Amino acid sequence: QVQLVESGGGLVQPGGSLRLSCVVSRSISSVAVMGWHRQAPGKQRELVAYITDSGITNYADSVQGRFTISRDNAKNTVYLQMNSLKPEDTAVYYCKADRGALASWGQGAQVTVSS
Repeated sequence: QVQLVESGGGLVQPGGSLRLSCVVSRSISSVAVMGWHRQAPGKQRELVAYITDSGITNYADSVQGRFTISRDNAKNTVYLQMNSLKPEDTAVYYCKADRGALASWGQGAQVTVSS
């Protein structure tokens, strides 16, 4: 089993920044894809960003240019840097580890963007 622990959520004003962290219980070098998903109230869960073991990244159109996904293999940690936050970014953000046919999820971190 792979355990994922998220941190860094909270309340921020529009235009502000937050950085989410996801600590993984094993070497992330062995995980094919690490990703961040989010789910807003009344909405379906959607992919925000992912990074592969070879360093390839991809982003949802709604966050392109504002969010950056990165990893620190030495710390077994994946980050999501969120800049220029908008109220529509308000959601619960989930870290996901894809290991071939298997997937593991974090507990979720609440991000609220409001004045």
